[in-house]
Amino acid sequence: MKTLKFALAAGVAMTLLSAVPAAAQFTERNIRLSNGVNEDHPNGKGVEKFRTCLADKSGGKLKVQGFWGNALGGDLQATQALRSGTQEMVVTSSSPLIGILPDLGVFDLPFLFANEKEADTILDGPFGNYINGKLETVGLVNLAYWENGFRNLTNSRRPVEKWEDFKGLKVRVMQNNVFLDTFKNMGANAVPMAFGEVFTALETKAIDGQENPFVTIDTSKFYEVQKYLSVTRHAYTPFLTLYSKKLWDGLSKDEQAALKECAVVARDEQRKASRELGQASLEKIKGSGVVVNELNEQEANRMREQAKPVWEKHASTIGPETVKMMQDELDKMRKK
Repeated sequence: MKTLKFALAAGVAMTLLSAVPAAAQFTERNIRLSNGVNEDHPNGKGVEKFRTCLADKSGGKLKVQGFWGNALGGDLQATQALRSGTQEMVVTSSSPLIGILPDLGVFDLPFLFANEKEADTILDGPFGNYINGKLETVGLVNLAYWENGFRNLTNSRRPVEKWEDFKGLKVRVMQNNVFLDTFKNMGANAVPMAFGEVFTALETKAIDGQENPFVTIDTSKFYEVQKYLSVTRHAYTPFLTLYSKKLWDGLSKDEQAALKECAVVARDEQRKASRELGQASLEKIKGSGVVVNELNEQEANRMREQAKPVWEKHASTIGPETVKMMQDELDKMRKK
């Protein structure tokens, strides 16, 4: 009888134990996260949210140490450190990594997204996951897409309201083949130039214009030497929130899940901060006396059509499958 009672009690105990979830597995870790930007950038808000979220989910075991202004090297150097397993994380724009993964060049294609909602839908959907899979093959785990933002055109000669208005403008662009071809295709004189030289070149009229996000136009005070800002949204690049695949594979499932969840929570905070700051910069630019114009939908579509040869020219370098998938996802989204 005693044996039966003992067996029953043991059975009840085992049932109760099996009903209690296993304790989450977290190890004390210091995660070094590199940024090319300064901490007052919207990425600072994202990293802070990421840090507090991870501390909450891991009981304080997963700690994030932010390094700002290329303190651990430039974006490409930091990304190579991730690939070799000597650094945990980096938040980097997609453009510097094209040499590692040519498919990332898809984000440089002109007039890719019409607005932030389109960008979010593509990046947070099947296409974003497709690029994530590609990144893993080169030793990188992308936890979420943060926002680098839309680039817009300023110049000292005229408002750009249709693609023909680009003709003859001498515009500074980044040393990037897609960007150079985009402006040449529109009839502009594309001039690659170091960023530090742009203000003086605009001031002395060595060039007519430049293209950058609102915040950069504001903080660089380009509005002091430009008359017109055209909201062209001709380029949109995301930030990638990358983790070393070598180090990722050594994490527990609980740690991996927490990192992914917190990167998404931080993404929402970073995008919100980025868009609020962009709007504040736009208002400041307007207040300076710069004439600001938005493209109407018809002219934006004409610009997109005019840019198609640039897509076709660079598809083979980026990857035809990747460019086709992007176009298919855009078409599907716009038909809804």
